[in-house]
Amino acid sequence: MTLYITHPACLEHRVPAGHPERPDRLRAVDAALATPPFAGLQRMTAPRASEEAVARAHTAAYVADIAGQTPDAGLVQIDVDTTLSPGSYEAALRAAGGAVQAVDEVLQGRARNAFCGVRPPGHHAEREKAMGFCLFNNAAIAARHAREVHGLDRVCIFDWDVHHGNGTQDIFWNDASVLYCSTHEMPLYPGTGSRAERGEHDTIVNVPLAAGDDGAALREACDVVIFPRIAAFRPDLIILSAGFDAHWRDPLASLNFTEDDFAWATREIMAIAARLCEGRIVSVLEGGYDLEGLACSAATHVAALMEA
Repeated sequence: MTLYITHPACLEHRVPAGHPERPDRLRAVDAALATPPFAGLQRMTAPRASEEAVARAHTAAYVADIAGQTPDAGLVQIDVDTTLSPGSYEAALRAAGGAVQAVDEVLQGRARNAFCGVRPPGHHAEREKAMGFCLFNNAAIAARHAREVHGLDRVCIFDWDVHHGNGTQDIFWNDASVLYCSTHEMPLYPGTGSRAERGEHDTIVNVPLAAGDDGAALREACDVVIFPRIAAFRPDLIILSAGFDAHWRDPLASLNFTEDDFAWATREIMAIAARLCEGRIVSVLEGGYDLEGLACSAATHVAALMEA
């Protein structure tokens, strides 16, 4: 059974007018997953992550700083892309808490896999730095929870967001227990993600793509590089940083993926997970800024997960 985790508080992270990472993104995903094909989804409200859970991927001082900067009114600008509103800290705790809860549900056998429809996204958030719309690194927090609370030996994070997950790479650069694999457009924000960036234990796998690349490039990157590395690593859990901004409609990038490409990647990862880790997958929403492209892609992704 596939589990869908979200929370209304994630809508209360407010951004300036015209900002691409807006609450309507999550509304679009929710609406798509409220249609009849998804009646069989198991649904759960995201709990708040404890500050202890968040501090497994960030420093306690950083967590306290985000809490302290969260305003009572108006917006606080962290950088040119990233803001805090009165609801941001709660939204970030719910987003991280949804990812943590998804790990619990999947590892304890109450769900086969899970998709977390949450915001703000996370993969640009470094250990001690918010950036790129991201406050807490939800996928990294989930991976550390799986390792430190559930005692898993190895976790893989596969990030197919169009932007490189510099934050996830930063957090796990020296961690041999987590394999981080990323496809992303280069050159593009944040400027990291070259093939030469491999981590202290050769557990960082970057496969940059070029503007204009389509699903064929994704398939080649996965079949030639990423899937063999995941198979060799033999993870106990696979976490997906599921950004859908490589879709051809997205305004922030120039890749040309379709919904079918995300469905293909999902099914391939499911097959790998079935062989290696009892099918255990936790997927966490990252980017995707065209509402139609995001909704269609997320729906196709979840529909594939429900085939397990």
